[in-house]
Formats: sequence, structure tokens, C-alpha cells
Amino acid sequence: MPAALFGTVPPPVPPAVDPWLTVFTSMFMHGGFMHLAGNMLYLWIFGNNVEDALGHGRFIVFYLLCGVVAAFAQALPDPASPIPMVGASGAISGVLGAYLLLYPYARVLVAVPLGFYITTVYLPAGLVLSLWFLFQFISSLFAAGQQGGVAFRAHLGGFVAGMVLLPLFKRRGLRLFHPPRPRRR
Repeated sequence: MPAALFGTVPPPVPPAVDPWLTVFTSMFMHGGFMHLAGNMLYLWIFGNNVEDALGHGRFIVFYLLCGVVAAFAQALPDPASPIPMVGASGAISGVLGAYLLLYPYARVLVAVPLGFYITTVYLPAGLVLSLWFLFQFISSLFAAGQQGGVAFRAHLGGFVAGMVLLPLFKRRGLRLFHPPRPRRR
């Protein structure tokens, strides 16, 4: 809770852990099965390539730092908010930001709803992730002042953190904006 984190409102009961530690522990909690499933889907699609680009140890530190930045991006605009922040969405958004810089030309399989019919199409990751970011930004504008719901500012903060931190964490010699591989015929 931002209010507990910044001490703007005293908690009704003494916290079990230090509020600053909850910035990390909240990354491993979710608001329900669909929240967890959505986060795991994005991590499954984009996470392994980013982890390969960083290495295992650096990926863990990168992931946690993106989550911390995301938590502050959500909490700082309303430090007196009593609404708990849970989920790995901000940290995973950092992975998405890193993927955008690493592999913008990679093709991502996307489900496209057309009324009652759903089709799939391969789109460049740069387009998919740019549209995702735009959706988060627009949603954050409409959600301003509302209580509860999705932490859109955390998604935006994590995404930007991933883009900013990636050059510091990537393996040496790995180029950004990796070009597509030529197709074999």
C-alpha cells in the first residue's frame, strides 16, 4: 500500500513485514487466477529471450529492479492511497520494454477477435509492444482518479524501466534492435 510505504496513513494493524519489503513481496502475489495466467503468458512469450540476452543472474536483478520502479510509478502519484498493489505486471512490463529494444522485428503470434470469430496473425513485436504501451497509456488516462483496478502506471513505469535498464544489463556485444534472420527457402 502506498500509504503504508510512505507512512502517510498509519496502518490499522502493525504490519507483519516492513512496508519497504512489500515492494518485493507484492511482485509474487496476484489478484486472482486470470491475473496470474496473463502475467505468465507474457513472461512465457517474451521472458526467455530477454533472459538469454542478459544471463540468469542479471535477469533476476533486472526483473526485480523493473518491479521496484513499477511500484514507485504507481505509488508516487498517490502516496496516501490505501489500495494494495499486487502482481508481477510491472516487472513483466520491464521485460516487454527490453524485448522491444532487443527484438522489434521478431514475429509474435497474436489472437485477433473479429466479432464472434477469432483468428491469429503473426505481427512484428515492435508493433505489438508499441500498441500494448499505447493501450496502457490511454487506459491510465481514463483510470486517473479511480480507486482499485489495474495498475496502469505500474505497467508504464516498468516498461520504461526495462528500456532504460537494458543497456546496462545486456550481455556485452549484444546489439539492440536485432535485425530479423533471413528466411530460408
